[in-house]
Amino acid sequence: MAADNDETCELLIEYFTPRLREYIAVERVLDHIHFIEAEQKEQIAQKLRAEGNNLAADLLISAVIKKPHTPGWFRAFVDALRHSGCEYAADYIQVKLPEPEVEAENDYCVRLVEILSPSLVDINTNDVCLLCFSEGLLTQNDSEIITAETNNRGNMNGARELLKRIVRGRPGWFSQFVEILRKTEHQFLYQLTGGSPDSDKQASTESRQSRQSLEPSQPGGFESCLLNVMYFMLKYSKYFSDLKSFSCPHTQKSQTSAILLFCIIDGANPEAASGGPEKADISLRDYQVDVAKPALEGENIIICLPTGSGKTRVAVYITKKHLDGRRAEGQSGKVVVLVNKVPLVEQHYSTEFLPFLKHAYKVERVSGDCQLKISFTEIVKHNDVIICTAQILENFLERACSGEDEGVKLSDLTLIIIDECHHTQKEGVYNHIMMRYLKQKHKNKRLKKEQKEPVPLPQILGLTASPGVGGATKTEKAVDHILQICANLDASNIMTRRLREHKKEPRKTTVTVEDRKMDPFGDVIKKIMNAIHNHAQLIPTSDLGSQNYEQWVVQTERKAAKEEDQKVRVCAEHLRQYNEGLNLSNTIRMCDAFNFLNKFYMEELKKKTTTDQEQIIKITESERFLFNLFKDNKQELQKLTENPAYENDSLSKLRTKILQEFSTRTEARGIVFIKTRRSAIALSQWVQENTKFADIGVKASHVIGGGDQSVVKPMTSAEQKDVLTKFHNGDINLLIATTVAEEGLDIPACNFVIRYGVATNEIAMIQAEGRGRAEDSSYTVVEVKNSGVAEKEFVNEYRKDMMYKAIDKIRTLKQEDYDKKITEFQYQAIMEEKVRNKKKKQEVIKNESPSKVKFRCRGCATHVCTGDDIQIIEDMHRVNVTAQFSKRFIRRENTSRKEQLLDYEVNGFIACKDCGQKWGSIMSYRGVECPCLDVKNFVVTVSDKTISKFTKWSELPVKFPAFDYAEHARQMVESSDDDETE
Repeated sequence: MAADNDETCELLIEYFTPRLREYIAVERVLDHIHFIEAEQKEQIAQKLRAEGNNLAADLLISAVIKKPHTPGWFRAFVDALRHSGCEYAADYIQVKLPEPEVEAENDYCVRLVEILSPSLVDINTNDVCLLCFSEGLLTQNDSEIITAETNNRGNMNGARELLKRIVRGRPGWFSQFVEILRKTEHQFLYQLTGGSPDSDKQASTESRQSRQSLEPSQPGGFESCLLNVMYFMLKYSKYFSDLKSFSCPHTQKSQTSAILLFCIIDGANPEAASGGPEKADISLRDYQVDVAKPALEGENIIICLPTGSGKTRVAVYITKKHLDGRRAEGQSGKVVVLVNKVPLVEQHYSTEFLPFLKHAYKVERVSGDCQLKISFTEIVKHNDVIICTAQILENFLERACSGEDEGVKLSDLTLIIIDECHHTQKEGVYNHIMMRYLKQKHKNKRLKKEQKEPVPLPQILGLTASPGVGGATKTEKAVDHILQICANLDASNIMTRRLREHKKEPRKTTVTVEDRKMDPFGDVIKKIMNAIHNHAQLIPTSDLGSQNYEQWVVQTERKAAKEEDQKVRVCAEHLRQYNEGLNLSNTIRMCDAFNFLNKFYMEELKKKTTTDQEQIIKITESERFLFNLFKDNKQELQKLTENPAYENDSLSKLRTKILQEFSTRTEARGIVFIKTRRSAIALSQWVQENTKFADIGVKASHVIGGGDQSVVKPMTSAEQKDVLTKFHNGDINLLIATTVAEEGLDIPACNFVIRYGVATNEIAMIQAEGRGRAEDSSYTVVEVKNSGVAEKEFVNEYRKDMMYKAIDKIRTLKQEDYDKKITEFQYQAIMEEKVRNKKKKQEVIKNESPSKVKFRCRGCATHVCTGDDIQIIEDMHRVNVTAQFSKRFIRRENTSRKEQLLDYEVNGFIACKDCGQKWGSIMSYRGVECPCLDVKNFVVTVSDKTISKFTKWSELPVKFPAFDYAEHARQMVESSDDDETE
């Protein structure tokens, strides 16, 4: 009987897994569940940190239903859910199900909060959190986490945490939440979420009559909420562009309300709103039909069309015809769309593939930012079209290849679409995927000769605005570069139409600038830099402020660190900061450059001081020289920033150009491309502070990259999306962007593009030109000192013409000649990859004893420890708990938010006792404080070979022993006993 009961419980949990995934808070449940082994709990915690709550919930559920069961396991799971505040999840597995209407309405309340979250994050989080806790919508643990998030990372992050947690409550939470918004005087948000505007005593009679005219007889509850949303949308329609994706529960009253709701959103008639034809018919222009023809016949091709000319729409059309054709033959189709940036996943999904295909096929998207966190293998199995980042597919192809799990195989797919396919070269992830394809293709040739069944391979479709020329200076080399990309994609042809054949090119101008007649600010910085050169006996090989100088100084710093020359290393580090300051002065304002340098020196001085003054941190002679050098010149630099006569001419020309665009256009909307993240932020701030721009309606913001390679804080995908949405809606009409916005992102209807002191290659130029999609658009290049953009732009124009000539030349090749060249390039690529892999294996540090590894402080070259002293916690954290090591560092307080995890938390940082160089952090692991090392802060020697810099531990694959918690705890207890005896 017990076994039967266990089986029933397992089936219940499996059946309700989709619901449990939504309502289980994994971190809290793990604290209350005791029948899962500690090792398994640690794996779940790691999954939570690495891949999010939903995937961790899947792993938790798998562990719960894993056999053999301990007695009372199901009741223990239910109790764990209840004690962790997940009562709604507990209700489901006990079959205490809500009525279908209640369940549906709750789902739509969750969806409504999700859609309105850009506005809801403006709540006063602390006030709302307090009332949500007192009303039982949040647990005490929830409240503490939200408060900490608000205090440490700001109000909006705290609000996001609050919204994420309240939607997991039992049905009824939404009306309570709306009432809390009213009580906390969030009148706008109260009405936005469906609260009655009558609660505002100042509401006009006319407004109430307008709302009453929409009401059916006696609506109540959820229907009333919908009608209030409708009323509010009439008044504030600009906030509701995302509600087009919102659908309502299938009840008679709410469905009627939904139809009226969509009439307001779309301006549609009720018949269309209640299920009329969707975007089922895809109409293409003639040139789009022409480039699609070979793909419709099953060939692998590359489609090369300029930005804004509808490549993605062609891909959707090909996808539909591909799936329709296979369905007509009684076969299933499986299409994967690969992109190279996370924001493109949602963009392609919501604006292209889903609207046109959802009526006939299942479409899903997957990326690191997606809330849908289930197995990618299962997603591929149960959907027809999957849009994902390329790395996800590569990871699961590797799993299948290594036998780690089922993974995904190329043979599971019937069509792969590769967006921005010009990246399919060298060590890019696209090329890794296609190398698997090419190897299997040539294996299939052998299998056919052996009269064996070949492995089926998917059709390939590449999309690009420009394959580029790969740095070629002659057409022949450009032809080889493009043929190599075609070979990598196994393309039988490259289909293109030149921009001018179907679209007017933007007006293009180059604005040159004169050198400053006087640049005393720059002269002072150069004087400081030359003094540092003399002090460190360095001879630069290029002009100060240039990119070549930056490359030289970076190489100098790395070489000095390797050779343990601390004098040169620290001087090179400071020279790099001054070079960045010089660039800011030449690009933006002198005050931006001064503030940057001043902040750098303030932070450097802070490293050399301690709060208790008990520990004296050594300041070297060179560091004292550098600190005094800035101090001696600080007042002069600050005074110079106050004189506008010394500002650079580039900024003046940029100001004139922006004012001209906004003054001469009815509705101007443009992008300014700039080189660095710091410059983008500073330029955006400059525009916002300039009253002349505000007077003519300029509303500026910036968008920068999401990677963490820079010292400047990156933008999250959500932040990028928020800015781009506002730009799309017109809330922002001037976008200051780094190269993140050049490629792929859907930025519509720009009528001017300015490249401010930035020029990369012909690919970036073509993509930037394509951003000016509106009629009568302009493309302007503004020169900046030391940037050389005018010359580079001229070269890029030459390369663009060369690229089109190369493509034309390829298209005139006879098919047999083309196929022969493609085959040669493919064999060459396969052989080169074999050589690279062999070289990598030779370079990998294998079977080295930890005793052969030595660590020195990156700041002062002091010996720190050897690999024998290092142990690993959870296969992730390298710690040193030896007594000798504890004497070599000082502790610093962690002023930012404390990172609290399952079994450990970060309590502070450790730094070199001699120079103040940060070494890592102090983590409390199961009650034991362990110094955790960050390898990038050390110079590492392996078998007497000094390696300049490791950036992460995975680059140092030495096998360190696992941390022996029991032994270390025993030693600590014995030491404590000895102290008490004394």
